[in-house]
Amino acid sequence: MLQLFGVFANHSPESCPLNNEASRKVFVTIDDKIKSILPKFKVNRIVAFYMSVLEHEWIIIFEAESAHEIESLCIEAGISAFSTIKIVPLNNFDVVIKRIKGQS
Repeated sequence: MLQLFGVFANHSPESCPLNNEASRKVFVTIDDKIKSILPKFKVNRIVAFYMSVLEHEWIIIFEAESAHEIESLCIEAGISAFSTIKIVPLNNFDVVIKRIKGQS
């Protein structure tokens, strides 16, 4: 079953692609790598991809079958080469509201 997962990736200023040549080389290829390997890791789509440059944080929302597959995708795409990754299952607000109202 497809679910939403948030990938929160943080890196230090020293390893930031803006400041680090090795990270920069990985970074410029990440978008193409992610898109090319989505099917391999049973990821249906990228829902959103945001970056906060000064906070050195990325937020990627995937629609996928499992967090384990996303973990493997992050490794193969190179995201984990210079970032710490946290993968969080997400729900749409309306789904949570329905669940809460159903408990009333």
